[in-house]
Formats: sequence, C-alpha cells, structure tokens
Amino acid sequence: MPTPTSKPSPKSPEKSHEKAREQTPGKARGKARATSRKPLLYGAGVIAVAALLGYVSYRATAPEPRSAGSSVAADVTADPQDGVYPELAKLARRDSGDKLALGQADAPVVLIEYADFKCGYCAKFARDTEPALVKKYVDEGVLRIEWRNFPIFGAESEAVARASWAAGQQGRFWEFHRAAYAEGVKEKGFGKDRLKALARRAGVADLDRFARDTDGPAAAAAVGEDQEQGYSIGATSTPSFLINGRPIAGAQPIETFTDAIERAAAAAGPSGTKGSAK
Repeated sequence: MPTPTSKPSPKSPEKSHEKAREQTPGKARGKARATSRKPLLYGAGVIAVAALLGYVSYRATAPEPRSAGSSVAADVTADPQDGVYPELAKLARRDSGDKLALGQADAPVVLIEYADFKCGYCAKFARDTEPALVKKYVDEGVLRIEWRNFPIFGAESEAVARASWAAGQQGRFWEFHRAAYAEGVKEKGFGKDRLKALARRAGVADLDRFARDTDGPAAAAAVGEDQEQGYSIGATSTPSFLINGRPIAGAQPIETFTDAIERAAAAAGPSGTKGSAK
C-alpha cells in the first residue's frame, strides 16, 4: 500500500477525515497516543509491525480532483489481495445478534467503520455514500457493515456514542444513526435533551430505558471496546474503514468503496460476486 509522498496543508479543502485536536481534552489525547501503540493480540500471534505502520500511513486525505477517464482515487491496486491484512480482516465480528451491524453475518465482504457522530466527514459518508452501498451490496447479500463507535472529540462524542448503542438495544441503531447524521444536527450539540429528541425521532419506543441504558455501564463498556480496537490498530482520525482487512481512510469518493468491495468480493470466490457490478 503506497505511502503518501507529500503532506497536505492543514488548511487544505481536500482533507476527507477529521482528527481529534483541540476538541479532545489533553488527558484523552494522551490516552489515545498511549493506547494506539499497543499491538492487537490474536492468540499466540501478533499483528506484524509492518501491517500496523501500513495502516497508520495509508493515504488519509481526499484525492486531487479527477479528470474524465482518470482512475479511481483509492489505495486499491490491480491485485485484489494487495494491501489486505488478514489479521485486520479478523476484526469482523460476524455476530448475527450485533445490533450495530447491517447485512448478513455470512456476507463475503465486511466493511468496518470507525466513526464519531460529531465528525462532519463521517456525516458526509453516511448521507452521500453509505445508502448507495446498502442498496447495491448489502441488500444483495454481498456486503455487511459493522459499526464501531470511535468517539475522539470529547464528552459529547462519548455521550452520543453511548446513546447510539442504547438505541441499538431497542433495535433502532440505524434509525438513530440516520437522525444523528442528518444535515445540521451536530451543530446543535448532543446534550441529554438533544439525545432524547434524536431517540424519539429514531422511533425508540421506551425513552426511559433509553436514558438508563445510555448512562449505564454496559454502554460505556461497549463504546470503550470499540474505541480501544480503533486505537489499537493505529486509527487516529474519522472516518476510518476496513474492507475485508483493507484499510481506507476518509470520506473518499464512492468509487473508492465500490472498487474495494468488488475486489474483496472477487477474492472471496463465486459466492462473493452475486450482487456486484449491478
């Protein structure tokens, strides 16, 4: 996977991800840095250092504007297995009871998204790209999307992450996800009253239970587990994605995702191509 050859200006309008800077308290930033150095363990094996460095060094900004006929902007090569890390592919839970996942547990391709509800680029992906991927691949049984709460912008990020998990306990995670990422929502903040209003909009039936679950230890533990996983593989910005072990950073053009999904489906064999290229 190629490493970027130049560093964009901090003011570059092409940036397609968001990093925790001033919004994250100093203590939290320190924890993030310390945690991100921990390798993930899989039984007796450890993810290769090269894979971790590959993840944190992959292209994290949107591409330059493309002219007609140019190739898609992605760190996706002609070889469907190039740039794929098998150990990262193992992070797919494939749990049929996962309330924060969409699609069949045995789908040949799994997209894992590490995201923050206060991230504008995450909202862009949720509104502009994800619905098309759901229609083209999830509905056809090719793709499964697994959400990971990765709050990096402070207390409100943590609160809305826990609230999304609580909505999921009543089967309304994706409705809450859609409400929280609606145009102009994050600018209003995610205080308790706002979270309750979003839950109501999402159709959460028992708002009292929602409030208890949001503030309960199970929500904190679930969000903490997702967050720790993201830091452990070196993610420091949102949104970050894994597609069958292939890292992709930022709210990239839809072609980036469709190309990676198509290649992952092809690599999975005949069963992985039933919904592709439609």
